[in-house]
Amino acid sequence: MFGIGMQELIIILIVALIFIGPKKLPDLAKALGKGVAQFKNAMDDVKGTFDEGIKKEVNQVKDSLLEDKKEEKAPSSPADPYATAEDKKDKPA
Repeated sequence: MFGIGMQELIIILIVALIFIGPKKLPDLAKALGKGVAQFKNAMDDVKGTFDEGIKKEVNQVKDSLLEDKKEEKAPSSPADPYATAEDKKDKPA
């Protein structure tokens, strides 16, 4: 958990118990838990906002590309694969 081993965690809890006291330690733990939960919720909201914006932009680009593809016209007649440049010069357009 957070790169802290069990022994380090126990030492931190003992030091907190000594400096804060047994009466205030549960209140501090509750406040810390609420703070972590609020931070997590705020980060989820920020992530959701970014994801929503990115999806909106991607959809706009995709729609634009699809419209451009629809606007492209297919050639009216296929080109003669055996025609040379000289043949094309001789024929009027």
